[in-house]
Parts: sequence; C-alpha cells; structure tokens
Amino acid sequence: MNRFVLAGTGSGVGKTTFTIGIMRALLNRGLTVQGFKCGPDYIDPTYHTAVTKRISRNIDSFMMTEEVVQSIVAKNSADVNVAIIEGVMGFYDGKSPLSNEGSAAHISEITKSPVILIVNAASMARSVAAIVKGFQLLDENANIVGIIANQLGSKSHYEIVKAAIEQECNVPVLGYLPKGAVPTLPSRHLGLVPAIERGELDGYFDELAAAIEENINLDLLLEVTKAEVLQQSSTIFEAAENVKPVHIAVAKDAAFNFYYEENFELLRANGAVLHFFSPLANEVVPKVAQGLYIGGGFPEEFASELATNKETLYSVKETIKRGVPTLAECGGFMYLTESIQNRDGQSFPMVGMIPGSVKMQTKLAALGYREITGVAGNFLISQHEQAKGHEFHYSVYEGTHESPAYFSKGRFRAQQEGYLQENLVAGYTHFHFASNPQLVKNWLTACEKSIRNEVE
Repeated sequence: MNRFVLAGTGSGVGKTTFTIGIMRALLNRGLTVQGFKCGPDYIDPTYHTAVTKRISRNIDSFMMTEEVVQSIVAKNSADVNVAIIEGVMGFYDGKSPLSNEGSAAHISEITKSPVILIVNAASMARSVAAIVKGFQLLDENANIVGIIANQLGSKSHYEIVKAAIEQECNVPVLGYLPKGAVPTLPSRHLGLVPAIERGELDGYFDELAAAIEENINLDLLLEVTKAEVLQQSSTIFEAAENVKPVHIAVAKDAAFNFYYEENFELLRANGAVLHFFSPLANEVVPKVAQGLYIGGGFPEEFASELATNKETLYSVKETIKRGVPTLAECGGFMYLTESIQNRDGQSFPMVGMIPGSVKMQTKLAALGYREITGVAGNFLISQHEQAKGHEFHYSVYEGTHESPAYFSKGRFRAQQEGYLQENLVAGYTHFHFASNPQLVKNWLTACEKSIRNEVE
C-alpha cells in the first residue's frame, strides 16, 4: 500500500493545505484515502474527515505506546489505497527539544512510513538544499523520500530550487505551489465545524485539488511512498467479554466537538453505548444516561446560544446533581461553571455546577502535554493511577480550587488542577484513554454503581 508522513520544516509551511489537497486529488483518481494526524490536534482531522468521508485519527507517541500507534494505523488503513499522516509543527518537534518523542519523525519511525518534507522556499535558491540536508542528517532514521517546495515566486524559481535539492540531497522534488496558487484556508475557529458539515468547503477542496494536480507529480509521489502493511499488535481496542451495556450521554455539536475517536472506541469496547445530544440545539441529556461526557470545543463562541437554551442547562445540571458520573474537559469544564465572559467583556450564564466563572483572554493561557495523577475520591483516576493528556486554551478560571480533581505535570509546571465534586470530574486537560485504558473501566464501573445506589 501507499503510506507516508507529510511533514514540514516548521509550523505554517502548508502541511494541512497540502494534506487535504493531495487527499482530494487522489480521491478524484478513484483511490480510497485515510487520514491521520500526529499529535493532539482536533481541528486538522475535521478537514481530513470532510475530504475523505472517513474519520481521521489522532496518533501520538507521547500519549500512546508504539504498539497502540501501530494498531490504530493498521486497523484504519487496512481497506484503503493510501494512508496520509499529517505531521505536527516541524518534523522533529515534539515533547522535548532533546528527543524525537511526540514528533512526526518519531511517528514515521514507529509506523515505518516514508516522509514527504514540505519546505518554504520563499526568497531562497541553493540555500534550500542546506535546509533539506540538515533534516536528512539530524537523525539517521529519517526516511525522507521526497520534497515539496512551497511559496515559490515562479516556475523558474522552482527549477532552481529543484536542481539544488536533487544534486545535494539525492532526493526527488515532487513539485511546488507558487505564491497565491490556492485560496487562504478558511477560518479555523469560529464556524469551522458547521461549515464543513454543511459542505460549504467543497469548492475550496476542489480548487485546491486542481492546483495540486497541476503542480505536484502525484505519480512520482505514489511511486516513492510504498510501505509495508502494518499489523495490529495492541489488544486494547478488542471488545471485552461479559460486560453489561452502560449508557453514556455525549454532548456533541459545533460548541463541543473536541474528542479523540479512540476514546469513543475504548468506551464502546468496554460496553458503553454512546448517545449524542446537542446543547446548541437545546437537546436534553438522554434519559437512559448512566454517564455524561462533555468534551472541549468552542463554548465561548456560542455562549449566547448556550445561555439561552434553558432546557439543556437544567437537564445537564439535574443529571450531575443526581450523581451520574460526569467527565467535563476544557470547553465542557467552562460550560459547567457559573458563567463565561467572552473577549468583548460580555458575560453569559452557564450550568452553574462549578462555583466561579471563566474569562476569555487574547493571550494563550496554557499549552502542552500533561502527565496526570488522580486524587482520592476521583472516580475516573485514583491517586494510585496515572494517565496522559493535553491542555490548550485561552480562557482562565476565576474561582476556588478547594477541590482539585487531579495532579497535572507539564514541562514547566506541576500543580493540582481541575474540579472534583462527588461524581463530577472537570478540568482543562483532555484525557487520552489509550494512555491508561483502566480509566474507561473505572468510569463504567462508577456508572453501574451509581445506578445501583439510585435504585436502592
């Protein structure tokens, strides 16, 4: 089969643009394509999914073992012609400046995938070869099989860059995109998910694919990206035996859509039946719910609508007050506070289960991987268990931290975080259940216990 990592020399070189353009162009040739995304990014996979009509998967060598990464790729690309793994940041950028862990380079090695490297060649000629050579030499395991140049001024500029790279680096240059060849990627924040779901980006995808076909040698790309078929070596996604069905309500719409698909798969494998509902549509928590999952997203962008939807607010609050084991991450955590204040200073009432409020700010509040240890009384993760996750938000919580939900350790800080109240676990960190599948078992056990207590 064909499988490759589409990496970049750094952020902003066009990885997502090339990824979705190549996906669309290959689909137009009648090929079946599966997308993957290195790292914890939630937004880029929505583009992959919109183009390929197959759910894109996150793979991360910090939050997952190598066996889990391999198994996710093997399982979800078994029936396709081409698997495209979009990189994260620069090719070697990951958890630490001293290793490849968490980087696209590490993923390419784990998945035995050749690499196509995208280089921004604006205002350069022979110097581009030095950049490519550096990426080749930094790690002897780097299997860079092709180069794509971006932001070139003309066809003659491309010929100069191509000649320099191919002579000095002994790797083919597959093509380029000139400056202004494609429209700017639509907004990646407000309205992204609704626009994709309504098909409003199809014209953009088609225009992008046409530019790729014209300027990238796709036949050569397919020639140099042959890869061996991977085997599934992890058993964590296999269905557990003799488990009772447990009904989990999941808030999912344009305001709450930051979920790892593998979290859903692990829940289902252990007996969970997922019931999706939309707070934006004023839908109530399904009556069958034995557990409640409210993920991240953009509640601040829809704060006015969420505040108006009283039936959902009441339903969520009553569900939690009833003792239904609830996990609320980032946007879900924000939603459960007393109010959200947007960047314009407007404040909107929310569920009110968590004392205090959140306030949006223009500067980044937190970003990075997290190693998590639970605390006593946390139904999801005990004080003797660890898991991994990621944190990324612009809002700050203003309230009490008298009942932290877990201990969180990042590169620059280690502190107690989140909010714990009986069967409610909430905080800014997004958990990845593949980092410790025991969390799923803990949650479902708590759901069964809660129902028994309610009946008694």
